Amino acid sequence: MKLAEIIKYLEQAVPLSYQESYDNSGLLVGDETMRINSVLTCLDCTEEVIQDAIDKKCNLIISHHPIIFKSIKQLVNRSYVERVVFKAIKNNIAIYALHTNLDNILDGVSYTFSERIGLSNVKILKKKNEGLSKLITYVPKKYFNKIQTSLFNVGAGKIGDKYDQCSFYNDGIGTFRPLEEANPYIGENNKKTAQKEIKLELIFPTFLQKKVISVLHQNHPYEEVAHEIIPLKNPNNIGSGVIGDLNDKMDVFDFFKLLKKEIPYSILKHTNLIKKDLKKIAFCGGSGSFLINEAINQGADIYISSDFKYHDFFEADGKIILADIGHYETEQFVAERIYRILKKNFPKLDVILTNIDTNPISYY
Repeated sequence: MKLAEIIKYLEQAVPLSYQESYDNSGLLVGDETMRINSVLTCLDCTEEVIQDAIDKKCNLIISHHPIIFKSIKQLVNRSYVERVVFKAIKNNIAIYALHTNLDNILDGVSYTFSERIGLSNVKILKKKNEGLSKLITYVPKKYFNKIQTSLFNVGAGKIGDKYDQCSFYNDGIGTFRPLEEANPYIGENNKKTAQKEIKLELIFPTFLQKKVISVLHQNHPYEEVAHEIIPLKNPNNIGSGVIGDLNDKMDVFDFFKLLKKEIPYSILKHTNLIKKDLKKIAFCGGSGSFLINEAINQGADIYISSDFKYHDFFEADGKIILADIGHYETEQFVAERIYRILKKNFPKLDVILTNIDTNPISYY
């Protein structure tokens, strides 16, 4: 299997357009035309992980954190980033990262937490008001079903996770005059034509725009296809963190025991335990201080994440319990999630989950 085939699937399931502006997800090292023997999944791409890939004869590593985050001005084997990249190139190993684009899908990094804890009514904590567009086009009645179906087939017409094949249409009259050089589907050159048409409207993820336009042109009979693309500010089903409910209220200390069992951690730093019983739980894998106010506004009893600074804890302000369990700890199951995604969609591909512990922090 070629690397391009794997990338094509990943960038449909976890589009690069979903990553944050500061991020560097995607193919970092390698050639899309190379043939992949085996894949190694990991949280961080370290020198030890590269060696693990060499030992296991894997020539593709898919990590969560991008090893190349800031620009590299030299490749001289001095820093750990340079050594990793140098060793990967030397051993013909490709590196691909699924970072904040994987964070920002509902079935992504934070969702793993909700599965392990057993939350229900899970939704994205802070949705993004971007990533959606609307197509408006005008179709002869004879071609309506064909065009509508072709657009549905490439992913247009989905609203949320529970509805697809959504559209709006109504009848109308379109007018046009083909000029001398035109080759009209209907009508005559230099004569105004009125044609019964159907106005068709569909929402689609913006990253599909090229496909949507291509399919529209392939199936529409007109020489010049009238259409509009309108960027939307509707909340999309992508964004940061998750929030959900425990099946029953749980004593805060019993919850901490459950948390430690399902999401093992060494230290839990928390604010005052202002609530004895917990029901609504918010979580964000990785650095999550930017979601504190969102968790408060949505009525979470506790918000669990990592990398809270000293002054971040004051933002709890007696309204919520904040708990920091560590960056690595909140994302420790991401490599396994990437592994499952690949095995589900490429059952014949040899995929291996690394057993290298890449946590750079030790506790005394």
